[in-house]
Amino acid sequence: MDESQEHLPEPHDRDEGLPPESSAASDAEPAELDEDDVMIAEAISDPVPTEDAAAGLKAVIEAAIYITDEPLTAQQMAAALDQPLDRIKEILAKLVQEYAAADRGLSIRELAGGYKMATKPEHHESIRKFVKKLQAPLKLSLAALETLAVVAYKQPITAPEIMDIRGVQGAGVLKTLLDRKLVAAAGRKEVIGKPIMYKTTREFLIQFGLNSLAELPTLKEFEELGRFALSESELQAATESEQQAPVAPAETAQKLEEKAEESDA
Repeated sequence: MDESQEHLPEPHDRDEGLPPESSAASDAEPAELDEDDVMIAEAISDPVPTEDAAAGLKAVIEAAIYITDEPLTAQQMAAALDQPLDRIKEILAKLVQEYAAADRGLSIRELAGGYKMATKPEHHESIRKFVKKLQAPLKLSLAALETLAVVAYKQPITAPEIMDIRGVQGAGVLKTLLDRKLVAAAGRKEVIGKPIMYKTTREFLIQFGLNSLAELPTLKEFEELGRFALSESELQAATESEQQAPVAPAETAQKLEEKAEESDA
């Protein structure tokens, strides 16, 4: 073997003094992230909205459009719900598309820069005819309400008995209640003349939001409400009079002393 070949360094000898690449890479400190990289990392780490949360947000937006009289803008909804504007616009686009279906009687339209829910124009004539056939809203005079209250709490009751309680004639008022189907005949009373007795009807329960007559307020509750309203009005009147005519400090002190002396006596 040649002397030149005998003195060639071994492979590991050639690499001595040089740091291994793997060691250098493992020992190197991680590079600092710039501001853009931090923002991207934070965006990636944000939790992805769940399906239930997205459906809930969509339902809230739909309800908000329904209850507002004026068109509601996407910016208003984003600010009120603390949500990104792009996400609100995406949900609004879905709602507009869903309500545009032929089987929907309502539509969500973009008006004056906002969104508003309304009936579809092609159904206006049918809706107009339907509304005309609806009964007028229930409106009763004070005399009718008094008569109805007497019937409700004293039923079955005759017309003369109603007149005795109210102290006035009420034939016309009773006829109005019969026409409105709030009271009905409940047979005849077995006395001289056999007058007709009256009772409240199912329509009465419906109009006043009652499940049964047992849900009517008791007379004791009415008395308590009356005393409460009276005490409130008296307190308000006393407060107003005190504000209008304030008592001098000397007079106030004198009155307090007089009350203290009376209590000690």
